[in-house]
Amino acid sequence: MNAFMNNRNPGFTLLEVMVAMSIIAIALTALLASQSQSISIAGEAKFSTTAALLAQSKMAEIETKTEDELIYDSGDFGNDFPDYSWEMDVRDVIFTDEEEFTDYLKQVDLTVYWGEGRQYQYSLRLYHFVS
Repeated sequence: MNAFMNNRNPGFTLLEVMVAMSIIAIALTALLASQSQSISIAGEAKFSTTAALLAQSKMAEIETKTEDELIYDSGDFGNDFPDYSWEMDVRDVIFTDEEEFTDYLKQVDLTVYWGEGRQYQYSLRLYHFVS
């Protein structure tokens, strides 16, 4: 029996190596998927923060405009934010009961875009009183 025990090599069998490799492959796949999702969420959070601040600054500019200057417009944010663009749409607010107030209130919709094909967008609405 001693001869039989000495002939056995102390090592891993092919089956044990294959099971270990399968476990590692499954664990790495789950890890890479969560890493990819984390990067995507971080990009969306960056956009939401930046777009909100850019929209707020553009709305501050819009609030200083006169009635004649409130028209459809679009543009970008220059070299500081090269991938960001904006679009402004202006409409009259129509009241069903009081038509006399229609001339004094404008609805301004501002949308900030980012990414190829305007993949991400952030929108704000302002009701602007004009005299």
